[in-house]
Amino acid sequence: MLKPPPSNQSKLEMVTLEQLVPKDHLVRKIDQAIDFEFIRDEVAHLYCHNNGRPAIDPVRLFKMMLLGYIFGIKSERQLVKEVEVNMAYRWFLRMTITEKVIDASTLSQNRLRRFNGTDVFERIFTHIIFQAIEKGVVGGKHWFTDSTHLKANANKNKATNERREIKASAYLEMLNADIDVARLRVGKKPFEVKEDAEPKLKNTKVSRTDAESGFMTRNNKPQGFFYLDHRTVDGKCGIILDTFVTPGNVNDSQPYIRRLDATAKRLGFKPKQVGLDAGYFTAPVAESLERREIAGVFGYRRPPRTKN
Repeated sequence: MLKPPPSNQSKLEMVTLEQLVPKDHLVRKIDQAIDFEFIRDEVAHLYCHNNGRPAIDPVRLFKMMLLGYIFGIKSERQLVKEVEVNMAYRWFLRMTITEKVIDASTLSQNRLRRFNGTDVFERIFTHIIFQAIEKGVVGGKHWFTDSTHLKANANKNKATNERREIKASAYLEMLNADIDVARLRVGKKPFEVKEDAEPKLKNTKVSRTDAESGFMTRNNKPQGFFYLDHRTVDGKCGIILDTFVTPGNVNDSQPYIRRLDATAKRLGFKPKQVGLDAGYFTAPVAESLERREIAGVFGYRRPPRTKN
């Protein structure tokens, strides 16, 4: 017999958040793998301890930002709406079913004012890496690095051309220093460095809406204003060890050695081998890896075809 179901919206039930979150939900796995309680101590110096209104728990703030990133929620306003109705998010944030969610403005102002200009995000990131090391999921011997392009919120047709200075690379400066050392060994004077009266300039396309992005023109890649997210992962379980963002018009190989050194210094160890695609196969990268006694494995690049 066909009949409409009874209205149960106002029916009282005895239920807990623990019952409402599936056992295999991703937030349960994250909560089990990572201890976030250290965040409170990491940011304590950014809060006043003897006056003012009670602060929003910083652990909850950072976990909310993490939810937005993991589940692709792009705006903080939308993130607040999702937390209001998603029981798994509430469970992850240690909230009750009826507890009021913080305002989007509170979340954004903490991010923009309290945490902006600090290295707190990097320190939290590094602390989580050390948790992964303690759990044995970071091998440390084999690192892999590559970049991915991120579309900037900028129209490629709304741009201006600027003349910007071309600076000598650190690799050339290192080569010149080696030459000077070699000349001194045989009793010769170092070369005199002649500074150009006028710096060398090149035309650079700059966005009028997002000047920090870069105009990317690569083969088999979209053209426009982008950022490049350079990431280094450990070979054992794919744990991200470093992430660094540059404008889209920066070559992959340019920041690589600096980030390699920074990551090794931050973690306290360096790899034995690194895996890189063909875009990193340049003389500066190869020579720098040899100096550091790190074996580099580069992807193969086909020779360019000439047009008939």
